[in-house]
Amino acid sequence: MKIVDSVSRMSTFTRLLKKEAKTIGFVPTMGYLHEGHLSLVRAAKKHDDTAVMSIFVNPIQFGPKEDFDKYPRDFKRDEELARSAGVDVLFYPSVKDMYPHGYATYVAVEALSSALCGASRPGHFKGVATVVAKLFGIVRPDIAYFGQKDAQQAIIIKKMAEDLHMGVEIKMMPTIREPDGLAISSRNIYLTDDERSDALVLSRSLERAGHLIKHGEKNPKKVLTAINDMIKEKPSVKIDYVSIAGTKDLKEVDTIGSEVLIAIAAYVGRTRLIDNIIIKAALSAIPK
Repeated sequence: MKIVDSVSRMSTFTRLLKKEAKTIGFVPTMGYLHEGHLSLVRAAKKHDDTAVMSIFVNPIQFGPKEDFDKYPRDFKRDEELARSAGVDVLFYPSVKDMYPHGYATYVAVEALSSALCGASRPGHFKGVATVVAKLFGIVRPDIAYFGQKDAQQAIIIKKMAEDLHMGVEIKMMPTIREPDGLAISSRNIYLTDDERSDALVLSRSLERAGHLIKHGEKNPKKVLTAINDMIKEKPSVKIDYVSIAGTKDLKEVDTIGSEVLIAIAAYVGRTRLIDNIIIKAALSAIPK
């Protein structure tokens, strides 16, 4: 595995790969790797000649009261996991290199960024779109892989890539879960044992919603009520939002049709977690 720690060297290496007609599969991360990230690497290894992973904790996607300073970081651990998963190139740039003095260019995907998490985290997706656009320009991937747990992020990045003719295919891969159903996240490390137990209500309420829709429920208000009622039984869990939205525009639906995103954001103790499922039809199987 090759480790590249500067933008200029990564750009040079990318040019060499392109000259050799090698396809590039790209997995952008903020590190503290887990099975969700590694599953994306495996997908890249399956479909592309070269698997590139970036590790960069992006300061401009964190709000002033969010956890940038305490976000978990352990490069040595990440290096070992990346190597074991088969990463070919690990790109590990510094903040100074990514945002040099005088940096002044940002990318905003307008309507999609104001819904769901964007409503409670103003500017977050502007930071996400900006850093991913920069990474795409440096790495020049053929395919970029994102997890469905961050479905809104993947939908925004796909729209950005299409609108700006970036020439990269965006693949959204299934959420990876713990055996008990909890969506794997770097932030799970913050949870106490009791909070970890209470956090299961997120995936279980989504399962309940999927069950209702599978059995013919079309009224989003009834499904939302079922989700809210389950979550409110756990005192350590405070809902940020629960939404049933279209997968293209992220607008809340009046009737549950052929494909919807059911998304939850909630604070479990002090830790903000997100989870979702995509229901593709009334009779679709729901994720386990």
